Amino acid sequence: MARQERAIRTRRAILVAAAQVFDEVGYEAATISDVLKKSGMTKGALYFHFTSKEELAQAVLAGQVDSLPRVPEQELKLQQSLDEALLLAYLLKQDTGDPIVQGSVRLTVDQGSPKDHLNRRVPMQAWQEHTHALFREAKAKGEVLPHADVDALAKLFVGAFTGVQVLSRIMTGRADLAERVADLYRHLMPSIAVPGILVRLDFSPERAARVYVDAMRLREAEAEAETEAEAEAEAETEAQGGVEVGGEVGAGVVERVGGGLDPESAPGAAPEAGPGSEAGSEAGSEAGSEVRREGGSEAVGEVVDGGGQASRTVSAASAEAVTAAQ
Repeated sequence: MARQERAIRTRRAILVAAAQVFDEVGYEAATISDVLKKSGMTKGALYFHFTSKEELAQAVLAGQVDSLPRVPEQELKLQQSLDEALLLAYLLKQDTGDPIVQGSVRLTVDQGSPKDHLNRRVPMQAWQEHTHALFREAKAKGEVLPHADVDALAKLFVGAFTGVQVLSRIMTGRADLAERVADLYRHLMPSIAVPGILVRLDFSPERAARVYVDAMRLREAEAEAETEAEAEAEAETEAQGGVEVGGEVGAGVVERVGGGLDPESAPGAAPEAGPGSEAGSEAGSEAGSEVRREGGSEAVGEVVDGGGQASRTVSAASAEAVTAAQ
């Protein structure tokens, strides 16, 4: 579990660094060396998770929608749509932004070269589908005028937001993006919203910061609930007999403590772990000793972690079983 968590943190750190580089210089000018320098990771750690700059950029693009914290449910679905737009504007600002969101948006709107093979439709399609579902729900609740075409509206709002954020980035570095988004919705909503709903919508740019705070609180609460659920499931598993270690003695059975491959030993990786780096720590601590059984024999002794400390010892009963098997 600990190794899996470290691998997740490593992958996240690489993605964040890559997104920052893409946002700063664009895809064409970005290099793997830039990402390594910004992340502090080794080449081996990076290539364990991503095989190329293209794959790294595609992962940043795919993470655009998922990187946004979920907006709290609103009684009015049109208000929820507006809140999501204001939240995205808040996350795109330089001082309050999210690197994955910023980098992925830069990758999305940059035309690039046809030879870069990036699928920029992924985040755009995800936004259109999400907006379409929200507007469809709003129409079912009677918030949207009967004649409104939900599919066309989804494309219109996503396209309009894209244009507004590009303009804001060029003119003010997105400093006024919340104001521009509020203006956009204030002028578009009257053409689709039922009058009684329209007067209840809050278009104030200042709402963006409040939505962000509420969304982050919701994310933290959901993360805590998920952690508690995992802990309960783990405790239940242990109560039912625990995790069987090693299984029956047999040829070719290998148990690696912690599970998974070491990123630094992945095929084709270039181990450059240095003192103090996160990847260097992984290369040491994640090297993980193994209890190997090959050809019916088993090496019996202590399992040692990356720091050189004995973390577990094979029981005497296990040793006797191995001796008998031999």
